[in-house]
Amino acid sequence: MFLANVNYIIYICGLIVYRSHLHLYTQNNPKMKDRIEAIMRREHLTPSSFAESIEIQRSTLTHILRGRNNPSLDVVMKIHQRYKYINLDWLLYGTGEMVHQDKISDDLQRSLFDENVVNPPIATANSEYRKEIVPKVIENAPKEVVKEEVRYIERPPRKITEIRIFFDDNTFEIFKGEK
Repeated sequence: MFLANVNYIIYICGLIVYRSHLHLYTQNNPKMKDRIEAIMRREHLTPSSFAESIEIQRSTLTHILRGRNNPSLDVVMKIHQRYKYINLDWLLYGTGEMVHQDKISDDLQRSLFDENVVNPPIATANSEYRKEIVPKVIENAPKEVVKEEVRYIERPPRKITEIRIFFDDNTFEIFKGEK
């Protein structure tokens, strides 16, 4: 139990040191929002769709892009996790290239018409084992003519014996017909 608490405290201290370093750096170098905008331009995303892609609220991204707030460690890590080809040093400090050349995903390098390496095409069965199913031809048989006969049954005349009227104040009145 004691060791778990020590590990937790070390973890929290590490986050505090990293966040304070990130906060000091972004105060002195206010261009992180420009780097985030560069990622959005590269991906052809609106701020709304970019926020959705990294699973943060749109208002959080708007505050960052307008310079009101600096990105938190959580936002930076979500960007890095979603866009793995982005150089983390470039994102944090503006040093180096935006894109890791060795980490560009195969999806960016492959053509649209290349074979899908992840899901190769399924081989179709040999045509000798395939059997064509011939649809049955159903001839239009003449239909029987159905005759309908409607008969009206006379009923004796009816008389109203009682009318009930319900009011919105939960009362009602009953009217009875004369005999």
